[in-house]
Amino acid sequence: MKKFKNTLLLMVTISAIVSCSKNESAPTPQARTADDVIEDFQNLDVQPGINDFRLETLVKDTYWSFRVIAPADATIDNLRPLVIDLHGASGGSPSAHQNTECYVETGLQTLNAFIISPNAGFDEWYDSTNQQQILALVDLAKSNWFINPSQVIITGYSNGGNGSWFYADYYPELFSAAIPMASSYDPARSSGEVLPIEVPMYVIHGEDDELFPIAETEAFVNESIDAGSSIEFVVATGLSHLDVCDYASYLADAATWVQTEIWN
Repeated sequence: MKKFKNTLLLMVTISAIVSCSKNESAPTPQARTADDVIEDFQNLDVQPGINDFRLETLVKDTYWSFRVIAPADATIDNLRPLVIDLHGASGGSPSAHQNTECYVETGLQTLNAFIISPNAGFDEWYDSTNQQQILALVDLAKSNWFINPSQVIITGYSNGGNGSWFYADYYPELFSAAIPMASSYDPARSSGEVLPIEVPMYVIHGEDDELFPIAETEAFVNESIDAGSSIEFVVATGLSHLDVCDYASYLADAATWVQTEIWN
């Protein structure tokens, strides 16, 4: 728990610095303590199945909204995996994180995992606000629920697929696997260098994706593989970018890959 408190205190410092840099004369938003956030998380009434929550962050009256899909049989003797699912699109839809039924719940049911589906708000998944959210939710869940810390994966669709690439790339210590879907992520740094991604990845992409052409995504995958990344690239035959629910069977195959190739 001490490790997490240190993380939250660092987040407070970052928030204060950002606030002051934007407007030197503006008052710093009232901060809550790490213990406040931890206590509120511990008080969430997580029931088997679907739960929708709002958790007040370190800044008073600022909330993270997220869905939790909880297994029924998690115990100290039956630790379950944790999946972070990043929704597609951006623009601040208050219900974007609730679009889990048609492919995430169906595709990952064999994992019998805790699934956390956060809302990105008006920011991108790689923005500092969402990095704080993802890191905090992973740490809170592992610290308070019956989760196997070696079985944490990240997945996402479209913009969320790009996000899952990003977190696998920059936070490999958190995840044992990543499953981006319908994504387009350039692995090159600003210098042009492509570094190997330490997290094994299972990249699924629609053959007829009109938003992210498959040739571009496959080129990014190959660049990353050439740099030393371990990536399975799977083409979803005949699927366009809008055929979200039809990814469920491909996601089920990815779940099998995780269980047999990564967690075996």
